[in-house]
Amino acid sequence: MRQELVIFVNGMRHAIPPGGAFGTLTDFLRRDLSLTGTKVVCAEGDCGSCTVLVGRSGDDGTIAYRPVCGCILLLGQLDGTHVVTVEGLSRGDRLNPVQESMVRCHGAQCGYCTPGFVVALYAMLQTDRRDEAAVCRGLTGNLCRCTGYEPILRAAMETDVEAIERIDKLYPPQSLAEQMLGLDREPVLIVDGGRSFFKPVTIEQAAEFRAGNPGGAIVAGGTDLGVQVNKNLRRPEVVMSLLALPELRRIEAKGGVLRVGATATLSQLQEAFAEAPEFAHYLEWFGSPQIRNAGTLAGNLANGSPIGDLLPPLFVLEAKVELVSTAGRRVVDVNDLYTGYRQTVMRPDELIAAVEIPLPRADEIFRLYKVSRRLDLDISTFSAAIWMRLRDGRIIDCRLSYGGVGPTVVRLRRTEAALRGKPLDEPTLASVEPIVQAEISTLSDVRGSSEYRRLLAGNILRRFHAEMTGAGGNGNGR
Repeated sequence: MRQELVIFVNGMRHAIPPGGAFGTLTDFLRRDLSLTGTKVVCAEGDCGSCTVLVGRSGDDGTIAYRPVCGCILLLGQLDGTHVVTVEGLSRGDRLNPVQESMVRCHGAQCGYCTPGFVVALYAMLQTDRRDEAAVCRGLTGNLCRCTGYEPILRAAMETDVEAIERIDKLYPPQSLAEQMLGLDREPVLIVDGGRSFFKPVTIEQAAEFRAGNPGGAIVAGGTDLGVQVNKNLRRPEVVMSLLALPELRRIEAKGGVLRVGATATLSQLQEAFAEAPEFAHYLEWFGSPQIRNAGTLAGNLANGSPIGDLLPPLFVLEAKVELVSTAGRRVVDVNDLYTGYRQTVMRPDELIAAVEIPLPRADEIFRLYKVSRRLDLDISTFSAAIWMRLRDGRIIDCRLSYGGVGPTVVRLRRTEAALRGKPLDEPTLASVEPIVQAEISTLSDVRGSSEYRRLLAGNILRRFHAEMTGAGGNGNGR
C-alpha cells in the first residue's frame, strides 16, 4: 500500500509529503510550487479565480480534463491526477491565443480573476463553443468586478480557435495516462500525527475503513468540505476519498432507471439526463460548471441540506439510495432517508454507493422550480418538484416536494391525497392551499422571510397551472 500522494502538475510528477494530503490544491500550487498564477480570492469555490484543469485517466488510455475550483479541493482527492494551471497553457515564452485575445480586447484590469477566466475559456474553446450565449453560460463560475464582462466576452469571440494547442498536444496522453492509471489503481494510506487519509480501490476496502472510522469524512467532490476547511469550521482527523473506485464513477441507464454512482459528477449527471431534459435544464442552475465538474449527487444526499437543489426531484421520482457496509448492501427510499435536520437513517458504518432514479415517462408531467436571490451560482431560497399523471384533465396521481420550508425537504403527502381525482384547475389548487400551508414549516433567514416562503409555496402551484394551460413560461423558477 502506497504511503504518499502522487500528482502531476503541468506534466511534472510530484510526491506529496504526508501532511499535504489534508491541504488544498491552491496552497500546494502557490506555496510549494510557486505557481502563483492560480489566485485565491473567495476560498469558497464561488469566484473562479482559482480555476485549474484536472485530468483523470481512463482505461482507454485517454485523459479527460475538466475545469474545477482548486481552492476547495483537498490534495488527497487528486492522487493520480494531472493538474494544469494557467502557467501550463503557455507556448514556451509566448502567450496562448486566449491570453493574447484577453490582452488585445482589454479583458484584464486588476488581474485577480484573469487566470481563472483564461483557464475556463481555454477548456471551453477546446470544443469550439463560439456562440456568445454558450460562452456566457460557460463562464457563470468566473466573476469579475472590473470589466463589466463585455471585453472578456469579446475576447472569447475573437480568440483564434484554430491556433489553440489542444490539451492532448500540450501534454501527450500516452505515457502520462499509463502512469496515472497505475497510480489510480494503488490504495493509499497516509498517517500524519493523529490524522489519517485513505484512498481505497475496492468497495470492500472502503467499507472496512468506514467501519473502523465511523466518524471520518468521506470525500468525493468535496465542494462543501473544502469550504469548511478553508473557513476553519472543520478539521477532519480522518478522511477517505472514494474517487478511485471504478464502480462508483459510472452512470448507467436500464429499464427506465438511471443508476448514478456515488462519485459520478453532476456534469456527468446532466449529460446523462438526455431523456429527462427538465432535470438537465434544472442542473444548469446548480452552482457553476466548475462546481458541477467536482460535486456529486451522493454528496448532495449525504449533506442532507433542506435547501439542497437535488432533493425535491429525487423525492417525487421516488429514487432509491443504495447503502453499503461490511454487513452488505441495503436500499432505502429517499423519502425515508432523513429523520431530521441533516440527519439520516444511515448507520455510522455505511456509505452511499449509488442512487437509482426512475426517469419520468412520456405520459408523466415533471416540473422543477428553483427560486433564489440571483440567477446564477446561488443557493435556493425555495425549491419545488411536481410529478403528475392526468387523464381527461383530472389528476390521477401526483407527488409534490418542497425545499426550504422545514428542517428537511418536505413531501406533501396530504396535499397529494387532496389533489388526486380532482380536475387540474384554479378552484382545485385554491382548495388545497390551506393543506399546503399546514404541511410546511418556514423560517426567516438571509435568503428570505418565513412569509415570503409561504407565499412561494402557494404561488408555485399557480405557476404550474399556468404552464399546463399555456399561460406561463417554462419551469425551473425562471
